[in-house]
Amino acid sequence: MTNNIAKYFSELSESQIEKIDKLYALYESWNSKINVISRKDFENFYVNHVLHSMSILKFFRFAEGTRFLDVGTGGGFPGIPMAISLPQCKFVLSDSIGKKMKVVEDVVEQLKLNNVKCITGRSEHIRGEFDFVTGRAIVALPDFVKLCRNKISKKQINAFPNGILYLKGGDFEEEIKLLNMKCELYNLGEHFTEEFFETKKLVYLY
Repeated sequence: MTNNIAKYFSELSESQIEKIDKLYALYESWNSKINVISRKDFENFYVNHVLHSMSILKFFRFAEGTRFLDVGTGGGFPGIPMAISLPQCKFVLSDSIGKKMKVVEDVVEQLKLNNVKCITGRSEHIRGEFDFVTGRAIVALPDFVKLCRNKISKKQINAFPNGILYLKGGDFEEEIKLLNMKCELYNLGEHFTEEFFETKKLVYLY
């Protein structure tokens, strides 16, 4: 199941691979009770959710102690796969939908992810500052920026500016024009061979 993960991230330890291996059974069990991931989409769980979440790590190397806020995490993406991959970093996963956060809390507990804190509620009510805010196509980019721009810390610990890392597909050039932020786009299809990634991009705003 994780062959496609190990192919792209050979630096993962046995312990990290083991945790990634466990994700499928955990989500399969929860998905039989709550529709966390659509049934059709679940067939491609590792590519569409786990690998997609980890794609951010193909472009950035984060310093120890980097703080992430995953807004609208849903079932825990991209937050949980990133937290497994970056045990030296700290993550807050948030969503306003309580039943989805129950799934996230259970997965975090089962995998003993000590670098993750779960918060049920709207992101604007979360206290504190973060180096990076992540999201996965939950709303239009301008709306996402409004939700979380004030959460980004001005103190830098990485070699690149703090900001927003947003996974999104399709055409959104008009959305970017509305933003008063610097933007870098990364085409995932240039780095991942699976068809799913052909139209997918990572948007880095700072």
